[in-house]
Amino acid sequence: MEDLGSVAWPPEPITTERLVLREPEFRDRAAFVELLASPEVHTYLGGPRPRDELEREVSGVPERWPGSFVVDLDGSMIGQILLRRNEADRRPAAAGKADLGYLFLPRAWGSGYAAEACGAALGWLADALPGEPVVLTTQTANVRSMRLAAKLGFIEAERFEAWGAEQWLGVRSPATPSG
Repeated sequence: MEDLGSVAWPPEPITTERLVLREPEFRDRAAFVELLASPEVHTYLGGPRPRDELEREVSGVPERWPGSFVVDLDGSMIGQILLRRNEADRRPAAAGKADLGYLFLPRAWGSGYAAEACGAALGWLADALPGEPVVLTTQTANVRSMRLAAKLGFIEAERFEAWGAEQWLGVRSPATPSG
């Protein structure tokens, strides 16, 4: 996340009942390539990137930056949580707020891992930056993501057209409990 100011990065790994949120490591390279090349993962994100291009670009330890967590299940990466701030967001409801993003490998879908990991990341953010509102954007056609947004306490701020589809922007106030 841009603008973390005095927040120490990387934080200690965040442990939940089943998962660990941690910094990317070299052993995550293959999972990152799989995640970014997956047609299923990118159905609502503009399509996958070519695997051969990713193999060239992701050469060692996947890029580390504040707000990027690997979601680890039993020692293997199953997804990624992204917390970042876009000061110049063209959506007024999102400008200057923290933005939650997430990607999970299809084999991890349907087990509640996204809710567990996103809830833990939002808890970390609330401790690191008390009072920070968070936004989440997804396509309205992405039923799973819409359900997750509701479960995490995001409330609709607006809908808009982008990338040829209706988008949903939700805001989660700092007082909203995570699920």
